[in-house]
Amino acid sequence: MVCMDQKPSLQEMIDAVIKTFIVAHADDGDAHLAQALVYNAGRLAWRLREMGVSVEQKTSISDVVTDADRAAERFIAGVLEAVRPEDGLVGEEGTARESQSGRNWVIDPVDGTYNFTSGSDYWCSALALTDASGVALGAVHRPAMGYTWFGGRDYPTSLDGKDVAKLQDKPAEEISLSSYLHPTSLADPEIRAAWQRVAENFATVRMLGAGSVDLASVAEGTWGAWMQHSVADWDWFPGKALIEAAGGAARKVEAGGVEWCLAGNKQVVQQMEEWLRG
Repeated sequence: MVCMDQKPSLQEMIDAVIKTFIVAHADDGDAHLAQALVYNAGRLAWRLREMGVSVEQKTSISDVVTDADRAAERFIAGVLEAVRPEDGLVGEEGTARESQSGRNWVIDPVDGTYNFTSGSDYWCSALALTDASGVALGAVHRPAMGYTWFGGRDYPTSLDGKDVAKLQDKPAEEISLSSYLHPTSLADPEIRAAWQRVAENFATVRMLGAGSVDLASVAEGTWGAWMQHSVADWDWFPGKALIEAAGGAARKVEAGGVEWCLAGNKQVVQQMEEWLRG
């Protein structure tokens, strides 16, 4: 017998949200679906944080995961399993399904989880779709600001439905660099030297701890360029799609024993690559 006063579990709540979402979005095209998924995943994580979430360490004290991360990923994956059953799924928190269509959805339910758990508003939910030709589209939602960035191969980058200005060439000395370097990387002389060869040329440097927010902000002109090493696909693909759809460049370069992801206008990315290669 089930007690009538018993509250539904988090899993039951997410299953109910998935069913409701599918009713409203079953016929959406990829573009609308991606934006709706990150918007709802971000709002879900926000609400769960307000209710209180448990925090677990993964690889270090700053690399953490919460119930909200897992719930938001379960929501996105659950919807895609129903409405895109042939597509593959890859999620930061363990979602994995082999693709039958040649397409894969790459999920970052909460990017900037350390910020998220610390009460900061600098975090997002992000999603990308890839196919045989590369990254087809990316969507990023920052709940605290209500912003949704979207763009891709067939879609100019937009912020809340309004196209952003195309990225124009500017040299490093005139713009900011958004980046991240873990203390263990600062302690590595090769990595530190490679990073410094680039960073010292910019007007200023910002480290805020959510790569997809950083990249989306570069795409719409708030930050000038972005650089980070050893970046996972879920932290790279959504923003890469936005940068390229805004007329910029996004590429990878080996230096200091690691692989760096670089993004920004085409001139500054070329500069960064040259500095990295020494």
